[in-house]
Amino acid sequence: MKKRNIIILSIFGMLLFNSCTNKNANLPEPEKAINADSAQISGVDCNVNISGINFTKSINNAASLISIEENNKVIFTTGEKTDYFADPDNKLSNRTAPILLSEVDNTKPFTLTAKVTPEFTETGLYNAGVLYIYVHDNFWQKLCFEQDERGKHRVVTVRTIGTSDDNNHDIVEQPFIYMKISSDTNTIASYYSLDNKNWQMVRVYQNNYPAKIWMGISTQCPQDKGSSSTFEELHLEQKSVSDFRMGI
Repeated sequence: MKKRNIIILSIFGMLLFNSCTNKNANLPEPEKAINADSAQISGVDCNVNISGINFTKSINNAASLISIEENNKVIFTTGEKTDYFADPDNKLSNRTAPILLSEVDNTKPFTLTAKVTPEFTETGLYNAGVLYIYVHDNFWQKLCFEQDERGKHRVVTVRTIGTSDDNNHDIVEQPFIYMKISSDTNTIASYYSLDNKNWQMVRVYQNNYPAKIWMGISTQCPQDKGSSSTFEELHLEQKSVSDFRMGI
């Protein structure tokens, strides 16, 4: 009997150990991706102030790739073949785009806005100026003003939970747009505007990000030899839009 009890206790101990060391094993893939315990959190510390926003995390040398001009106008450059995307087939996966991030308390409302002018060129497929929500490498969203396969300029949102989706929205026939990401802590939405007055919603979903997140700016050049994006009127406020459909 004593020997039998020892065997039972040994089996129980092994099961408990496996449960502790493989606590994500039985989770669905999206939940595994959200769990930050084993996720890679990219970037290094930095200290960059733009329009009163303190950017303290630099991914892929972002802090060294910005130039701040008069009236807090930011020129953000990037090298060749830089993107941030987790392709479901892994053929286009790339995490080389520079991203400059500011820590945000996600238990409170927030709104990030900017006037964004990417460098669109004949060969600059998928060139874009970008706003980000970032938790870690497997859990983030970006809002882009991007050049498409036909040379048109479109609004794009990409939400990544393990792998990235790719949602392409309106074509815009002007060199710049205003972009906005806003949350009231329960709902989060992305918008664009041609005039900073009338806003078009392009994505809305439940805010399931953790209490600490990062918001920021980026520029990407997935196919060409390098490009830049200009950011102006950059604001990060601790309030949300009052109407999530209208974006105001």
